[in-house]
Amino acid sequence: MKKPDVELEAINPLSRIFKKAVINPLANYLPARLLKKFLADGKSELALANWQDPGGWRSMVISYNGNPEKTWDKIMVNGGMVPMALRNRRKIGAACIAELLDNAAHRPAHAVCLGAGPGHIITDAMLKAEKDCRATLVDISSDAFEYGRKLAREKGLENRVTFLQGDVREVKDRITERVDLVKMIGICEYLSDSQITSIVETISQIMPEGAALVCNSISDSHGTDRFFRRVFGLHMIHRSPEKLKSFFEPAGFADWRVYPEPLGIYTLMIAKKGGQS
Repeated sequence: MKKPDVELEAINPLSRIFKKAVINPLANYLPARLLKKFLADGKSELALANWQDPGGWRSMVISYNGNPEKTWDKIMVNGGMVPMALRNRRKIGAACIAELLDNAAHRPAHAVCLGAGPGHIITDAMLKAEKDCRATLVDISSDAFEYGRKLAREKGLENRVTFLQGDVREVKDRITERVDLVKMIGICEYLSDSQITSIVETISQIMPEGAALVCNSISDSHGTDRFFRRVFGLHMIHRSPEKLKSFFEPAGFADWRVYPEPLGIYTLMIAKKGGQS
């Protein structure tokens, strides 16, 4: 599977140096109370979304759309490395998943998406796919599903998308169709080692041999982890691709393909159940 041919966002070397030398230290070490006041006074929708639900689907949608109205949001969403990298991850993920769905032996190909939120990446992928496919979106919180159903309707996919509220470990018995692909994009960075291990044990039970796994690792190379923790209350766990692989390989996942996005923050990772190591 070759690297997807999609247009991705990047920054030039001088901008990267400026961010590292000036912007990141200011964001990381100015008093958190002062930064929160700036964002609150500026009515930042991105900040409010993270204060309500750190790393939740609302903040993801704001970053994905890339066209905020508020000044602080324009600065953070259009100039921040993490929002840019999120949009890169979305494009790479959708392209890879579309190809995997088209290459599935079973029709309609069925994807199960964990921590799916409203389902931007999977619905993007389904639109790109040329062959019949459907998806089951699983999320512990149902508040994203109303938006997700609207998104599916707008894309003409409402009859091909099912929403299940709950942890996959709780709802796995409600997933009755054959599973050709499991998507875990954007969730491992919020899970502990034991939580990932437990989820891997569950998905290995519902995935037949040859089914595909799509997940991602995250690096702290964005340089603003202190800002995210102090100001947004966002605690991400940074793991290398090799570390993330170590959770899945004991359950029989192998034949890995890795696709880093150009900012060096996210790496999309693909494996097959029962694949050759």
